[in-house]
Amino acid sequence: MLNTIFPKIHKEGYKFLAISVLATFITLFFSKLLGILLIIVSIWIYYFFRDPERYSINDDKYLVCPADGLITDISEKSGPEELRLENISYTKVSVFMNVFNCHVNRVPSSGVVEEIFYKPGKFLNASLDKASDENERNYFKIKLNNGEELIIVQIAGLIARRIVCEVEQGQKLKQGDRIGMIRFGSRVDIYFKNKKVLAKIGQNVVAGESLIASE
Repeated sequence: MLNTIFPKIHKEGYKFLAISVLATFITLFFSKLLGILLIIVSIWIYYFFRDPERYSINDDKYLVCPADGLITDISEKSGPEELRLENISYTKVSVFMNVFNCHVNRVPSSGVVEEIFYKPGKFLNASLDKASDENERNYFKIKLNNGEELIIVQIAGLIARRIVCEVEQGQKLKQGDRIGMIRFGSRVDIYFKNKKVLAKIGQNVVAGESLIASE
């Protein structure tokens, strides 16, 4: 019960929470109103950086969602040219994370990290389609256990200013393992082939647990 009410927070959040708490204590000596506002900010920072445990289906016939948030796009797209996949057609599913969603991202299926590519860029609203081509982003190419390729793209948003990658090339991952996070509102795209889409546009999803596709 305590873990549900007070989940652990991601290591990226410690310094932000410490600064906010310190500022709150100092401000309370001068202004109760501003102090109360900073208390609310501190609570939000704790909530934003929460990193709760998630329990995947542990069945690689399914893909679990890589991020908490809202499904905003399901379409057939060419693969990212940054990974030299522009001539291959994939199903792409986009998940938009607002500032109240958990921002820890997870791998949809078990496999090995074949390639990681970071690309600097702009900070447009992550819900816009052109954010996939213009915003700061980080690409993961995962070789699944069945030999297929899966692409995950972390896309920074209007407020986001840092993409955090927590895995490295050659690392083996199990379905639902953490791969990183994006600080503040952002988006995650997933590209895959040969799967039936289970998710729907407008659906709220949970990273590591919600099913988005199956064989």
